[in-house]
Amino acid sequence: MMAIPREARRITYSTEIRLLKRTELSVYQKAIIIGAILGDGCLHENWSKTNSRLQIRQSSAQKEYVLWKYKALKPLVLTEPQHYRGTDSVWFRTISHPALTELHTIFYPEGKKIIPDAIETFLSDPLTIAVWFMDDGNAVMRKGKVCGYQLNTQSFSKEENELLAEVFAVVYDIYCTVEKNHSYYRLAIWQKRSRDTFSDLIRAHIIPSLEYKLGSIGDSSSPVETGSPLVIQCE
Repeated sequence: MMAIPREARRITYSTEIRLLKRTELSVYQKAIIIGAILGDGCLHENWSKTNSRLQIRQSSAQKEYVLWKYKALKPLVLTEPQHYRGTDSVWFRTISHPALTELHTIFYPEGKKIIPDAIETFLSDPLTIAVWFMDDGNAVMRKGKVCGYQLNTQSFSKEENELLAEVFAVVYDIYCTVEKNHSYYRLAIWQKRSRDTFSDLIRAHIIPSLEYKLGSIGDSSSPVETGSPLVIQCE
């Protein structure tokens, strides 16, 4: 029978891990972690279900982005990012940590990721929103112009998306549309003033290899959305 790895790097519980579990997360690390949770990151309980750990996985095309996250969270990671040939992805996971366990309780109260009622308290740092956008966002382009931004929040319900839109409006004066995408819902920012505010809010935190997501000129090989289910005229 295959053994269950207790921690990343398959090392047993040790003084090293005990010390790491007592490491207090910085504001910078928390912002990145929360952005990843909202985006493509996953929190998993450890083998004993006493604490949770974070797993980051992106396509190999986003290797530079994974390495950026790894550098920020390195004090919590025992094994360098690995390439998985099966899905051509790059991934790493942190040790289990009490701070991640607390976030797991908030964002996975019944095992499925949700938007908690108190989400406003987690969106106060623009870095969090930037990480979320780098994970799940894109620019909508028409005739070489940015017409809007989308956050692919289809894994959340319509009500959860409406709550997110309300928080963006109250906290940042950014007005989002909750638009239907097939049988799911996502956030879109079409109003020019709002999309300019959104771009200004996160631009400083976007790493160079992902600037194309804001509609920046440069990496023409990277895809951006060229349409939407709504007919929107560029302002």
